[in-house]
Amino acid sequence: MGTNAVRATGAYLSPLRYPGGKRKLANFVKLMFVTNDLVGGEYAEPYAGGAGIALALLFDQYVRAVHINDLDRAVYAFWHSVLNASEGLCRLIQNTPITPDEWHRQKDVQDDPDASMLALGFSTFFLNRTNRSGIIGGGMIGGERQAGDWKLDARFTKPDLVRRIRRIAKHRQRIHLSNMDASDFMSDVAPALPEDTLCYLDPPYYAKGRRELYANSYEPRDHGEMADLVRTTNRPWIVSYNDVPEVRTLYQGFRRLNYVLSYSVRRRYKGDEVMFFSHDLRLPNVSDPVRLTKRDLAEYLV
Repeated sequence: MGTNAVRATGAYLSPLRYPGGKRKLANFVKLMFVTNDLVGGEYAEPYAGGAGIALALLFDQYVRAVHINDLDRAVYAFWHSVLNASEGLCRLIQNTPITPDEWHRQKDVQDDPDASMLALGFSTFFLNRTNRSGIIGGGMIGGERQAGDWKLDARFTKPDLVRRIRRIAKHRQRIHLSNMDASDFMSDVAPALPEDTLCYLDPPYYAKGRRELYANSYEPRDHGEMADLVRTTNRPWIVSYNDVPEVRTLYQGFRRLNYVLSYSVRRRYKGDEVMFFSHDLRLPNVSDPVRLTKRDLAEYLV
């Protein structure tokens, strides 16, 4: 698979909403594949979440396979349903009413230890699409009274979401899903992946605040353990974080690129971010990875 086979698209690919969404970096990661002659290789995300970058690489033929992992059982159940029960998931999306009563029923499923993968996966999807900023533990869009300008179904466009899920399901043979701690993934799975695999890690934010984004928050020792694993991995890697002194210390000695991402969690704001790169990666001459457009990327593919 050569670079003349790849494409550049900018549509929303993931059915899940994630505040700040890594998908804004998809064009930059594509460019990293081109710059490092990795097109046609594989891609791994130990913190998959919405998997927006993985899907962009897969659909646009930059990789032959992706490995998506998430420790959060609710998120894992969603992706498991997409890959293994896609039509059942689509029927639930099409037939379930988007009402406050249904919201409460789906919220209860999250706490049901006997819920099936499909029931939990749909519950995760329902809450992600109907909660403020897509946070599973957040409140419903429009509130209980549904009195605001934005109603519960504002982000629940059924035909489009079903289309996205069916498109992903068509590629199920090229998507490898796991439900592991990211440190276990990096120590046990990553070393056995093909040599032309790029690993992209986006751990939970370091320092206080923003914990509402993550079902599994990290303590400083967790960040340190992951940094140790990343430094010793035998595959090329990229790590992205909020830009704080503690993170720069953990990845001291590695090249870094600073940028700004816009977030919408209760209120809109911009956050300083940083990416670090393994020594074996060549970096393209890009000053702002977020602003790399489809047109910019196409110029590299000529």
